[in-house]
Amino acid sequence: MPKTPEKYVHALGFRRLDSLYDPLIRVFMREMKFKRRLVEQAKIRPGHRVLDLGCGTATLTILTKEMHPEAEVTGLDGDPKILQIAGNKIARAGLDVSLDCAMSFDLPYPDGSFDRVVTCLMLHHLTRAERVRTFLELLRVLRPGGELHIADWGMPSNPWAHITAWLVGKLDGAERVEDNIKGRLPLLLAETGYVDVRQHGQGADHTPPPPA
Repeated sequence: MPKTPEKYVHALGFRRLDSLYDPLIRVFMREMKFKRRLVEQAKIRPGHRVLDLGCGTATLTILTKEMHPEAEVTGLDGDPKILQIAGNKIARAGLDVSLDCAMSFDLPYPDGSFDRVVTCLMLHHLTRAERVRTFLELLRVLRPGGELHIADWGMPSNPWAHITAWLVGKLDGAERVEDNIKGRLPLLLAETGYVDVRQHGQGADHTPPPPA
């Protein structure tokens, strides 16, 4: 079993809402548009090993495999119950995708396991300390030349975004979301050793440094 923190933040703040996650995200967010953009941005090639970090119900995991059938795709999440939902979706899609249960800051993989890591709407669930540990773990499991691609909440740019940021803070904890809404994620990535940190709208892509 994964080493869970004192407070585990579920997808919508409460476990009882897990079954509502997919329909709510579909209705209130242009989910497939920004997730497809994230996968396209990652420039995955045949034979790449790809990790979907904090995969939740595996929507991004499935999309990644469908867009890149010749890549090896793994989804990871810290919640075994949400992984049951993910497993059922993957089975219905008839895809060869692996699922692992572990925390993002304690990954069960050897050094240099992945060419790409993608993560969507997960990092804001973490505390600052957990986020830094996660970035360091991802550096460890990425191969030389590998890349981390993130889609998550950023600095609000309009009244609706401010309302949404306030709601996310209420659900997940304002202190957890603070780095996102104050635009600190690129700085945290640079401080933990990533290079070529670039932001594209509400998404960002990040490349780890070459090996010493």
